[in-house]
Formats: sequence, structure tokens, C-alpha cells
Amino acid sequence: MDVELIRLTKRYGDTLAVDAIDLKISSGAYCCLLGPSGCGKTTTLRMIGGHEAVSSGDVVIGPYSVGDAPPAGRGTAMMFQSYALFPHLNCRDNVAFSLKMRGIAKAERQAKAMAMLSLVQMERLAERLPAQLSGGQQQRVALARALVTGPKVLLLDEPLSALDPFLRGRMRVELKRIQAELGLTFIHVTHSQEEAIALSDLVVVMRGGRIEQAADPRTVFERPATAFVARFIGGHNVISLPEGPIAVRTDRMRLGEDAGQGARRARVVAVEYQGTSVLVGLDADGIERPADGSSALTAVLSDHAFAAHPFALGDTIPVGWDEAAAHRLDA
Repeated sequence: MDVELIRLTKRYGDTLAVDAIDLKISSGAYCCLLGPSGCGKTTTLRMIGGHEAVSSGDVVIGPYSVGDAPPAGRGTAMMFQSYALFPHLNCRDNVAFSLKMRGIAKAERQAKAMAMLSLVQMERLAERLPAQLSGGQQQRVALARALVTGPKVLLLDEPLSALDPFLRGRMRVELKRIQAELGLTFIHVTHSQEEAIALSDLVVVMRGGRIEQAADPRTVFERPATAFVARFIGGHNVISLPEGPIAVRTDRMRLGEDAGQGARRARVVAVEYQGTSVLVGLDADGIERPADGSSALTAVLSDHAFAAHPFALGDTIPVGWDEAAAHRLDA
């Protein structure tokens, strides 16, 4: 189902957590709400699911305004950050529990639970208790439990944050597979740029309770709307020039003999080998360091290119970029 937010606002006393945001998520899309802690992304998710009261504005799911409806009346299901599985119930009964509360007969609810466990590749562990499962297995059971009621929209609150990096990568693939197989609308809160870009059809970057940019992942990465988006998504240098701020991708920077005309002088202040690439940090003439104190510019070179023309800490080298690689940012 389509999900539309209309001037959606949440206040906690004098604190404005979500500031009159407008957003439309198409039916069957995978949407990631992305931003730093305190940006309003989880509050937005909870208002969509009915777990947080709306201060003003509205939530529309399909053809219905649901801003005042209870969670059970919205056609949504929430997968919380803490999986909250019942420790005394096995996997099958954890998944079937909500169906039991709805009065569905035992045979039917257990059959539906097993179908969902099969979908998340956990049917062989149906008899195990949560304490006998790994973190990734518990996450799969929690996902099956959220899906068993047949929601039209699945809400996920940082579902991968408790997993190690290897498992996070595997579960990203599984989430995308399940979402495509079921054709549901997924709305997924994360603070991980990599996660949002890998999973979503629509990335919504939030800051201070507002939406800075909402677009497909390639557009957000290639053409960030603001300096905040460019810095938060990563992989960009934000460069202040008299004509206004621009973003240049770190892998489009040109160093040394390749810097070209109009190159600036820069001092190498960091060299970090990252396997397939090498990150070079630079302090350049006339370019201020970011507020976090990191180097003024960053360049990412292939390991092969760096090995052919290596730089050392303290070297002074030319640095430049092609005009076509520079993307103008909103003020």
C-alpha cells in the first residue's frame, strides 16, 4: 500500500521532534529513513505504526487516513530493535502467538507460522527456544512473527543494529529478497548509510526533525541536495567556494601529476590502506577543515594507482578535480 505523510508533526512539550514533514512512499517500495540520532526518524516510524500519537498532520495508508487509528487497525506490523521474543515459547509458537490472540485455531496458526519460518529459512529450528538461537536466528524469527499477520506495510526499527558486520550483510540480502517476494511496502529506520543505499528504493535523509532529501539511492549519492546530505552519506568532499558550496566525490579527486590545471597545493595528513583502495587525507590551501576536525579533503585511490605513485605523510602535492565532477549544493 502507498503510505503518505501530510505535514506530520510530533512535539514533546516545547521540543519539536518531527517538523511538519511531507512524504509519499509508493506501494511495494523499500524506504529507508536515514539520519543521525535525534533526527526524528524513529519517532516518524512510530507515528506511522500508531505507537506514537500524532501532534498534528496526518498519516494516510492506502485510501485511509489512520492518524488516530490504533496499531491493529492500520494494516502495519512493527519489527522492533529489541526482538522481544517470548523466552518460554519455541520459534513456532513465538511466530504463532499473535494469531492465537486473534482466536485462530491451533492447526491453522501453526501452519501459518511454519510457512513464515520457511520464508525466513528457520523451519528446521522451529522447536528451539530463543536462548538456543544466535542473534541472526532470533532476528529471523522476529521478522517471521511480524509478517505472519499479513501486514500491507512492515515497519523496521534498526533491525540489523545488534548483528555483527558479516551477519548484517547477509540479512540485508534476506530482507531485500523477502520484501521483493512478498511485494510489501517496507519502511526501515537506520543510521547506517551503507545499509540505506544497499536496501532501499527510496532514501529519506532526515536532520533536526525535517527531511533534507528524499530520492533513490543513486540520486542521493551522486547528487546530494545539501552539504549535510553530502557529508552524512559520505564519500564526498564539501568545498566552499566564492560561488557557493560544491560536493566532489572522494574517488573523483585528482592528485599529483594528474591534478590538472587550477590545482591547489595540499599537504598529505593521512594515508589509510583499505585493501582495494587507499584513503588519502589532505589539508589544502584555502579550504577549511570540517567542524569535526578531519582533513579538509579526502581522496580515494585504487590500490593499484597508489602503488604506482605513492604519497607519504607530510608530502606536499597538487590536488584538483574535474569541473564535471563538482556538484553544486543548496545553501
